[in-house]
Amino acid sequence: MPKLPDVLTIGEVAKRSGVPHTALRFYEERGLISSERTTGNQRKYARAVLRRLAFIRTAQRVGLSLEDIHDALATLPEGRTPTKTDWARLSHLWQGELDARIDAMQRLRDRLTACIGCGCLSLKSCHLMNREDALAALGPGAPRLKAASEGGIN
Repeated sequence: MPKLPDVLTIGEVAKRSGVPHTALRFYEERGLISSERTTGNQRKYARAVLRRLAFIRTAQRVGLSLEDIHDALATLPEGRTPTKTDWARLSHLWQGELDARIDAMQRLRDRLTACIGCGCLSLKSCHLMNREDALAALGPGAPRLKAASEGGIN
């Protein structure tokens, strides 16, 4: 197998990493990866971006937001590519959050099963009911799930 060059085009990075061109541009806009520009304004990536992309994709698979991933990568000196030691340190920091998410999802699953069992989402006993949009005051998204992961609403 031929040796990979030290500098890769966006097409080579997309092919090698399995990350679409559009996602590479998006990650770059968000500060997750970086490239140099040629005189013709083409992106050129250091080969080390492949490991950084593997880190990003793995962190996404475990449910981390791009903001969380950005913050984690920002702890590395001068945008260095994450090492095995870095991953161990960062994943240890994320374990509490992931455990809380797992717990919240299990409680949601258990409540959802009860609703499916009754076949009606309008009963007073339904844990998913949101009468008159009362949860709107808690902000966007799934406030019950967010609160449950923070130890709030049951």
